[in-house]
Amino acid sequence: MPVTNHRITFARSPRGLPTPADFGADETPIPVPGPGQFLSRTVYLSLDPYYRNVMKNSPIYAERLAPGDVMIGETVAQVIESHHPGFAVGDFVAVRNGWQQFALSTGEGVRRLDAAVAPLSTALGVLGMPGLTGWAGMVHLAEPLPGQTAVVSACTGPVGSTAGQVARQMGARVVGIAGSAEKCDYAVRDLGFAACVNYKDGDLAANLKDACPRGIDVYFDNVGGETLAAVFRNLALGARVVLCGMIEAYSLDQPPPGPFLGPVVGARASLKGLVVYDHLHHFAEMNRVVSGWIREGSFRYREDVTEGLASAPEAFCRLMRGGNFGKALVKVAPETR
Repeated sequence: MPVTNHRITFARSPRGLPTPADFGADETPIPVPGPGQFLSRTVYLSLDPYYRNVMKNSPIYAERLAPGDVMIGETVAQVIESHHPGFAVGDFVAVRNGWQQFALSTGEGVRRLDAAVAPLSTALGVLGMPGLTGWAGMVHLAEPLPGQTAVVSACTGPVGSTAGQVARQMGARVVGIAGSAEKCDYAVRDLGFAACVNYKDGDLAANLKDACPRGIDVYFDNVGGETLAAVFRNLALGARVVLCGMIEAYSLDQPPPGPFLGPVVGARASLKGLVVYDHLHHFAEMNRVVSGWIREGSFRYREDVTEGLASAPEAFCRLMRGGNFGKALVKVAPETR
């Protein structure tokens, strides 16, 4: 085992889109667990857009970063030393180790993982917080009915692909929005969506009208901005809009102007804000159902894996530029059993 712990640290709040210069790196001694603690080795690091908001100390999140702090983040890790009665050496866990090779934990908020249920990496994607976000938004907020049209933006990421496939399982006709022909082909071919619109190709509002001739009954929004405005122009009567993420605004120093809300009134639509922490009590339900769909082959997911912790800053910057395809992960160490 190495004698030092490689860490990626927060250096400064980005101006606009993040760059690798916004991060630092250091090495520290590997920590030693005390009573009631365990030491784990990071295997996978999750990269999520909301880190950009934490880097500017957004009041939305409780997490705070000062220069020199280890970057925050959810990980899959393996226990390598334990003084905790609930965790044994060799256990795989989902734990917030952050951007570092080794970390201590008291076990609070930690999930033990079973590789026989689903691949370990899914605990950070479709069977983790992103998956719970998509599940809760569709099942408990949007509630699409059979035959209705449900539209999902950023539809090939872990949140969007879960939301869309859940809506499909509920009997809805699902239309995705993505940023390339390759992603749209994947949404239709692999995720089973009825159609997918490339927001970079032509007039988005007009293309949505063609794809949703009866209007949009449910919209799961991951991006905000002009995409949300285009959807508003195509709402069906009684539409439900779930506001989940606004990635277009995360790298702006000032919030963008909001879309005109007149069509929401005309459509008698409902807008609901989705914060995943309100739905943690549905985690077991989501894992049970979605892992079953994965095993039977009716639910698909895609991962965008970067090798090596040192590559994490550039991988995160690529994610924020929209260059990823699937759940963004960094493989920090091999899955040894």
